[in-house]
Amino acid sequence: MRVLQRHRRAALAAAASFMLVAAAAAPVAADTAPPAGTPATVSADPLPTAQVNGVVWSMATVGDTVYATGSFTKARPAGVAEGGAGEVTRQNLLAFNLTTGALITSFDHALNGQGLRVVASPDGSRVYVGGDFTTVDGLPQTRLAAFDTTTGALITGFKPTISNRVRGIAATNSTVYFGGNFFNVNGKSRTRLAAVKASDGTNIDTWRPTADDDEVFALALAPGNQRVIVGGKFQNMNGAPKVGIGAVDASTGATAPWSSRPIPTKSGSSFSYVTDLNVQGNTVFGAADGEGGHWFDGRFAADASDGTLTWLDNCYGATYGIYASGQTVYSVSHAHDCTSLGAFTETSPTTWHRALAETTAATGTDKGAPGSNSNYSKQPVPSLLHYFPTLAIGSFTKQYQAAWAVTGNGDYVAMGGEFPRVNGKAQAGLVRFAVKSAAPNKSGPVAADLAAPTASKQFLSTKIKVSWKATWDMDNANLTYEVLRDGGTTAIGTVSSASNFWTKPSLTFTDSSAPKGAHTYKIRVKDPFGNAITSAASNSVSN
Repeated sequence: MRVLQRHRRAALAAAASFMLVAAAAAPVAADTAPPAGTPATVSADPLPTAQVNGVVWSMATVGDTVYATGSFTKARPAGVAEGGAGEVTRQNLLAFNLTTGALITSFDHALNGQGLRVVASPDGSRVYVGGDFTTVDGLPQTRLAAFDTTTGALITGFKPTISNRVRGIAATNSTVYFGGNFFNVNGKSRTRLAAVKASDGTNIDTWRPTADDDEVFALALAPGNQRVIVGGKFQNMNGAPKVGIGAVDASTGATAPWSSRPIPTKSGSSFSYVTDLNVQGNTVFGAADGEGGHWFDGRFAADASDGTLTWLDNCYGATYGIYASGQTVYSVSHAHDCTSLGAFTETSPTTWHRALAETTAATGTDKGAPGSNSNYSKQPVPSLLHYFPTLAIGSFTKQYQAAWAVTGNGDYVAMGGEFPRVNGKAQAGLVRFAVKSAAPNKSGPVAADLAAPTASKQFLSTKIKVSWKATWDMDNANLTYEVLRDGGTTAIGTVSSASNFWTKPSLTFTDSSAPKGAHTYKIRVKDPFGNAITSAASNSVSN
């Protein structure tokens, strides 16, 4: 969102050596081949996935199937241009296989308005879809629908009538909780929050909490299903101040304990709000968007049982979706200043990074100044992990973002949105990434950032000094640099160094064994999987 530029730089140092000293930058944490004791990420290799002609707003995973909803009218196979062979009609809802990326043809339904949220029941037997639609497959179905994950059929007996938009959903096997911007459910007054029976969609009249002054965006159930966690734009809940995040009793709707205050109180036209919630174990992970200069835009983690803050990262650049897997939490955003994590800072012109990975655990304290109207300073923060795929911005929504949603199943991570390309390759609206054991691991060092080295003769010596600037890799921080002499293919020395896109250290190697005469040098860079690039030749120098 709108941000003030920040010019402070956070530098990290590491050593690289082979008859040399290199001023190198240490990665903040791990990658697909991480040091021992740090969590790995999925690979940055985009895997072929079904594509859409619009935007995906939300996704949910059941086993090996991803259900995706949004605003689109067509789906097509990976590698196929819009309108090409194999394109089929899919109106705002589809399913694809997370392992293969192929569209699941047996799941074929039409929503007459956009879907904004899809979630699964705990037993995986159903998915619930909420949004702006009023029909499904031409039949009346007002803004909330259920589908059988075994047969793929619309569950026609589940038929609540909701007066306006549904954005957030959380479900047990017997109850469906939902929120949005509605004021009437099945003919009864409800203020942006409601619960209905999973059996038939009729109201649960004992559950009537209120989000008093603005929209609900996301819901989640705490372990044990005794508490419903509520996130959104509201400043008050159940008639009392509760800004952007809180909890209510799952049976009575009464306000439940929630101690942290990650969302700052609105001030004039500036505010922050929760966009997404994801529970893993006893921790709820939240994503936030901020409207205004340096309003909270990042991610937070809290104890789902009472709201105690675990960590809050104050990276700027609105966060839209969040998904935790093991020790890693993935998010989609347009991050542009992660001073909070001691990572990349604001640039001029601004550069955007639209998919991030962090540790689920806190690892340090905030490295930056508090955000606007923040309730926290020097609070715990996680570490940014070395995972930086490049998602191109899309234009379908006219908001010019890339991914809006993220999900997965432990072996794969899927992202959905309006992006037209991933890592420069055409892949529209949906993409998958896999853990190292299932990935091609072909995302190697970035060639565009590797310039020819410079060779120079050392004073009163026959030794030749070779200098170059490190490049970086989207999913591996630690790279090996091999020094090649006179067009040879056998390395005369190696340098190991860590780098990332915001800190690429200057490296040197001293050639002590060059024979008399003129020499040139190239640098061959390898990642841990053997992906390699080679620089252009240096200037010629004689010893």
